[in-house]
Amino acid sequence: MKKLIALAFISILFIECSTVPITGRQRINFVSDAQILPSSFAQYAGFLEENKLSIDAAMTNEIKTVGRNISAAVDRFMRANGMQAEANAYRWEFNLIEDETVNAWCMPGGKVVFYTGILPICDNTNGVAAVMGHEVAHAFAKHGQERMSSSQIQQLGGLAVAIGTNGNKKSEMWNMIYGVGSQLGMLAFSRTHETEADRLGLVFMIMAGYDGPEAAEVWVRMSERAGSGQAPPEFMSTHPSNESRIKDLRAYLPKARAYAEKFNKQGTAGNTNTTN
Repeated sequence: MKKLIALAFISILFIECSTVPITGRQRINFVSDAQILPSSFAQYAGFLEENKLSIDAAMTNEIKTVGRNISAAVDRFMRANGMQAEANAYRWEFNLIEDETVNAWCMPGGKVVFYTGILPICDNTNGVAAVMGHEVAHAFAKHGQERMSSSQIQQLGGLAVAIGTNGNKKSEMWNMIYGVGSQLGMLAFSRTHETEADRLGLVFMIMAGYDGPEAAEVWVRMSERAGSGQAPPEFMSTHPSNESRIKDLRAYLPKARAYAEKFNKQGTAGNTNTTN
């Protein structure tokens, strides 16, 4: 069993690792943009056909304006840092859906949806920018592609355990241990993505000219909305606790401001070099 499990996971070493820009985190991703983006764009188009766009013209315009500003900041960063091909692959689009669900999301390739239910949590334009920055950051860091890659690795590991313990009296125990352990590992992985998107989103919203401290305030309002209800322990959740996010965003704010200033200068220099 050990040999099979080792073989399954050693194969991961042959997968090219890459680094998430800005945060420097190492990621494993073997799902290319060419594989995922056509499907992502088609799913987004299908979603818009099946759901009602908001008739609130003012809020729809705000969502689109904030989205354009933040995606422009992301584009500046990418073009100033040798990521022109990736920048060209994005097809940014921003829509507000009439739905009381407290949520927003961004698909790979830059397709964003806000639900009207999250607007009270946003509360103001800077709050919209905080949520927008977070969702755009998921696409920028290729979290969707990384989750797909990790899921495939998890399935490979499960198969290796199942084969390796076949006929073993303790096979059920080994499979259960792997199942629980891998699930907790995936939850931790998801929390890492959320924290990374919080931090990247903070950088991008500041680059776009929005007020960074409001990012933490969004989670203050989210916490107030949740009230005193019993939340699951953080290690069993896909997301960090509201309190953890508030603390981390406030602590990261000085670094985010420094990054935003640096990257905006890079972008300005790049534009100057292009025109001269």
